[in-house]
Amino acid sequence: MRMPRAIVWDVDGTLAETERDGHRVAFNEAFARHGLPWHWDEAHYGDLLRVAGGRERLVHDLERRPDGPADAAARQDLARALHQTKNRLYADIVGSGRIPLRPGVPELLAECRARGVPMGIATTSSRANVAALLASRLGADWARWFDAIVCGEDVSGKKPDPEAYDKVTAALGVSAGTALAIEDSPDGAAAARKAGLPVVVTRSHYFRDAAIDGAVAIGPGFGQRDGWVPPPAAEGTATGGVSFDDLRAWFTRGVYR
Repeated sequence: MRMPRAIVWDVDGTLAETERDGHRVAFNEAFARHGLPWHWDEAHYGDLLRVAGGRERLVHDLERRPDGPADAAARQDLARALHQTKNRLYADIVGSGRIPLRPGVPELLAECRARGVPMGIATTSSRANVAALLASRLGADWARWFDAIVCGEDVSGKKPDPEAYDKVTAALGVSAGTALAIEDSPDGAAAARKAGLPVVVTRSHYFRDAAIDGAVAIGPGFGQRDGWVPPPAAEGTATGGVSFDDLRAWFTRGVYR
């Protein structure tokens, strides 16, 4: 069975439920800090996730608020200030340990590391936000878990633009078709596919019912073996969650189908 030369992870929604429990909460706290009577509930924030990028989401929302700045430059300035405050608050939230990695993720990360499989990160979230989350979960040397890290500051295009995947595979020194992407969303999966990577989708809260095309496997999360299409490989370890052997079987299926 062919083995992926690298595993490339998305972050928000994939490694942890950061959108619902972290970013959304931090945005609401930022509104309060700036004296604004706004609140993004779960449903509204889910709609806003159609817009890639936190600051871009703010601008999009401000353009549609009757109580938002009428001037485009003023909207950009307010969005920039709110986003800076939000990022500081988000770092406090994840730094306090309030957001765990999703079930099955710590075990799968550890198994890939133990097997010597190179891992990368391809996200359009900021490096500060990634560092805040992973330092709280993997420790101060979290970056040593990954052989290449591409974040929002490193790309000009947000997902579904494939730039983050193009850059991370180049940094890993592997061709796209030899690496496996792990994503949770339609835009993330599309970015991976456009870059030529087979993709496994572990559905997150906001994309549990979204139409996602072209994944070699799609399921409810790595903490369980039920509900995956196609089912995990028979030779996978019976730990209650998805194993590297399952990723390997799905990767092989994606390469040779």
